[in-house]
Amino acid sequence: MRIWGYLVEIIRGILIIARSFLINMFFHTVAFFGLRPRRPGAVTIQYPEKRKELAGRHRSRHRLTRRENGLPRCVACLLCVTVCPSECIRVEAAEDPDPEIQKRPMRFSIDLGRCCFCGFCVEACPEDAIRMDTGIIELAETRREAFEYGLEDLLR
Repeated sequence: MRIWGYLVEIIRGILIIARSFLINMFFHTVAFFGLRPRRPGAVTIQYPEKRKELAGRHRSRHRLTRRENGLPRCVACLLCVTVCPSECIRVEAAEDPDPEIQKRPMRFSIDLGRCCFCGFCVEACPEDAIRMDTGIIELAETRREAFEYGLEDLLR
């Protein structure tokens, strides 16, 4: 008698899965032929061919901004280094010939392999020199050293 209860529940589970499969297959087929499905949430975005638009507040790869004369806007105040929880930013300061700007970065590097993309460095920067608005989210490398982005990489 107990076995019938198990069989009924197994058949019920199979029917639920089959129903979900057929409904999703229908909507995927409709989207494949270019028609708009009624339930847009049921269709998976086909990633490499189609890309979902990133949110405005999304934090992607870092970049350094430039001044009008082409030099980095960073004044090597080391606030980004101080506030970074993963300690992935390294800055070495040098004297700047411009009397209005006391220091400039001689070396500036970010290890994206260690970065947690929290955005604290962007918020702490008083000069608005570092930003995380590149929209680049594909960060795949074969060597760990390739995640080290220097001053020239960040200015590009």
